[in-house]
Amino acid sequence: MLRGPRAIFKRDFKKFLSNPFIIVSTLLIPVMYLIVFGSAIGGTLSHVPVGVVQEAPPYNDTPLFTSAAYQLNHISQGNQNDAEKLLDVTVYPDEAQAKQDLENGKISAVIVFPSSVSSDNAVRLYVDSSDSTTPPMIEAALNGVLLALGASNPVTVDKIYGDITYIQFFGVGVIVMAIFTSTSFGGGIALIKDRENGIHEGYLVTPVKRSSIILGIISSGTVRAFIAGFVIFWIDLMITGLTLQSFQDFVLVLVVILIVSIGVTSFVVSFASRFSSQQEYSPVIAFFNLILFMTSGAFYPVIGMPGWLRWITVINPEFYGISALRSIILRNQGIGVIWMDLVALMIFSSMMILIGILTFRRTLE
Repeated sequence: MLRGPRAIFKRDFKKFLSNPFIIVSTLLIPVMYLIVFGSAIGGTLSHVPVGVVQEAPPYNDTPLFTSAAYQLNHISQGNQNDAEKLLDVTVYPDEAQAKQDLENGKISAVIVFPSSVSSDNAVRLYVDSSDSTTPPMIEAALNGVLLALGASNPVTVDKIYGDITYIQFFGVGVIVMAIFTSTSFGGGIALIKDRENGIHEGYLVTPVKRSSIILGIISSGTVRAFIAGFVIFWIDLMITGLTLQSFQDFVLVLVVILIVSIGVTSFVVSFASRFSSQQEYSPVIAFFNLILFMTSGAFYPVIGMPGWLRWITVINPEFYGISALRSIILRNQGIGVIWMDLVALMIFSSMMILIGILTFRRTLE
């Protein structure tokens, strides 16, 4: 009675043991979840860029301004052995320029100190409220410095983008997650299933070029990913209550979703073309899904991640996509702010398409 199940067990377990790649992936992915997820979420914020400026006239710095700027620039986070600066303070000579840099995303806050030493004059704090984590920390640091200096000036806080909740902050990242999920299960697995079913063998006996096969697969995957991103974009607006300010913003969102779809699809297909079975492909794409989404800033500001993890964002297309979408949807910013994100995405897409073409197998193994 047990002979049949035992035979099936032995065959299936030998098949598992014969593939060391699957064994390693089974053990590696939980470890990577522990390291990456644990480091990317809830980390200690450090080196947050803020601007300080004094009201004018008069143009002579007050003792409060001089002392507070110095103290703010020397606040440390963490233990004494590896303490890092909490704030990177830039002193501005002009309030208008400081606010312009805040609106362009170069700094996270502007602190305007009164030109009079009177304690009745308020210290004005302008914060980028599209990030729900950093503003409270900056406000707490400012209040702590004023308390240490014995200044009783009240602090007024201006959230330049209004009250943005965490679900609105996170909802933008879900749009990019939908794009990756769609293309990993659509474009990537579809390519491998075609190979398993012999479809590629049919391609290879025709004069179809290697580049044509890859470009066709990427194009199909891009359309599916774009549709998924577009649908989730509308669902995100309905659930979170966000609204776009103009038709131009709507067009920019579509452009970003399209470019992200091309980049992510090209990335997935370039890796999927190297695998001959879904069993090998699935753990690899799950690993990359973890790395890319956790370091994209969707959950938590990138500035709160450790230095070694921040470097991954430099080559992470999801980081640039989420950054561009947040600039449009949450901050009502245009092409003048997001153009660097778009250029980075287009460079990444071009590289992945080239890699996919160069590595695609012309022969069946």
